[in-house]
Amino acid sequence: MTATTAALFDLPQTPREPVSPAPGAHLRPGWLTADQQTWLVHQYRTWAAGPVPARAPSIRGHRMSVRSLCLGWHWQPYRYSRTADDVNGAAVLPLPDWLVTLGRRALTDTGHPDDLVAGYTPDAALVNFYDPGAHLGMHQDHNEPSPAPVISLSIGDTCTFRFGNTRTRTKPYTDLPLASGDLFVFGGPSRLAFHGVPRIHPGTAPAGCGLDAGRLRPGRRPAEHHTAHDRPDRPDRPDRLTPTVGRRAPAALPPAAPPVSSARPGPVEPGPGRAEAVPDRRQGFGAAAHPGPACG
Repeated sequence: MTATTAALFDLPQTPREPVSPAPGAHLRPGWLTADQQTWLVHQYRTWAAGPVPARAPSIRGHRMSVRSLCLGWHWQPYRYSRTADDVNGAAVLPLPDWLVTLGRRALTDTGHPDDLVAGYTPDAALVNFYDPGAHLGMHQDHNEPSPAPVISLSIGDTCTFRFGNTRTRTKPYTDLPLASGDLFVFGGPSRLAFHGVPRIHPGTAPAGCGLDAGRLRPGRRPAEHHTAHDRPDRPDRPDRLTPTVGRRAPAALPPAAPPVSSARPGPVEPGPGRAEAVPDRRQGFGAAAHPGPACG
């Protein structure tokens, strides 16, 4: 049995239903259509060709095996900033309005109340690319001061997503397969739950998702009122992520493919530095009802 075949048979083969592994945590399988996934991959390639490329952050001298690209605010260990000081010093692209709208739809579809949905205005997104050998250690998303939910999408190869508790990186935790098109939201009592990705399953990306290999994970961060400086009030604050050093350097981004015509956005109406247009409503994203979030 080849490694690819083993990966295929190592995953659940039964129809997948919505799952809530803990209070405030929600998995919705197949939430994105194939056209929406392809369109998002195209956006990612556009962003990665912009002023700040995707990079593998380093924590205490250890380079992570995941490549990250930031929108709105640039994340590096211990801090957020408007400029990618650990890459090239350039200002990061703004968070597109349609990502805010997509986030609100995700909250609606996972049963969040209308007032929380209406008030959801994330100002940062962290888009991670995992090559087949990448992984991510157990960590908490505690650099973001907002208590609003974190929203995560999966495109490409299936991963094992480990969702734990709020007290420790160790058990109890639940291992969930996140496949291409899946939505995962966690907030409320699970907002600071430890979570990670111990494994990517190569060869499981479905045809038509926009990626031949690897996993793309766009995530919205409710990171309002970031400080653009280090945290002098918390000099002992631990690293945001457990160091995850891969056996090899992260792979280069997959080569760009011609965008699918049915997934192309409408006319471009960018603001300063806008990377791309708002998606066509037929793709299920729609346009934001209000301007993008204020970023200080």
